[in-house]
Amino acid sequence: MSEDDNLDLYSLEANLINNSQRKLGDGADKDAITKLRLLCFSRGATGILGLGRAFRNMDDDGSKALNEEEFTKGIHDYGLEATDDEIKDMFQTFDEDGSGSISMTEFLLKLRPPMSQCRLDIIDEAFNKMDKTADGVITIEDLKNVYSVRDNPKYKSGEMSEDDILTEFLQNFEGGRGDNDGKITKEEFVNYYATISASIDNDLYFDLMMRRAFAL
Repeated sequence: MSEDDNLDLYSLEANLINNSQRKLGDGADKDAITKLRLLCFSRGATGILGLGRAFRNMDDDGSKALNEEEFTKGIHDYGLEATDDEIKDMFQTFDEDGSGSISMTEFLLKLRPPMSQCRLDIIDEAFNKMDKTADGVITIEDLKNVYSVRDNPKYKSGEMSEDDILTEFLQNFEGGRGDNDGKITKEEFVNYYATISASIDNDLYFDLMMRRAFAL
């Protein structure tokens, strides 16, 4: 991914943040899913991904499900501005069967902005190219085979090593509140680009951006 591609992403992310903040403050009524999605967008491209990680960190019993108390704590811990009544409404919206718990995977799928199949396909193609070991996780070792740091100014100057630059690249996907474990799962990769996708109207432009960024 080149510096120009990073600039494209920063520009798209800035538009995403500005638009979502404007919509949150416009006074119009919003359903629970739209409100939570906008709150995540206002945190940038890693908003949904970061919320997913916050919830996973609370999943002490490994059930991959959240009750209302855990859901409320996750929203507050992640720093999203919502009242307890709004959070209760959000939880009830996601808890469609009224069981008192929601599946984290189902939750993230509903929260993620809808995407056309062609966008999902190009995201899959990019992930599979990066995941050289085909184990469903992108690590520094995977990146060394597909991501060249030779033209990076900080690498040329000796300011950063190859591992430093690749770690920084991975942290783009983890966000400020990620656990920075140096690993990106398929779900996290898709959620990141689904959020970027929300700020791009044209399928062809999204396809071009992904092909250029990952040399597909």
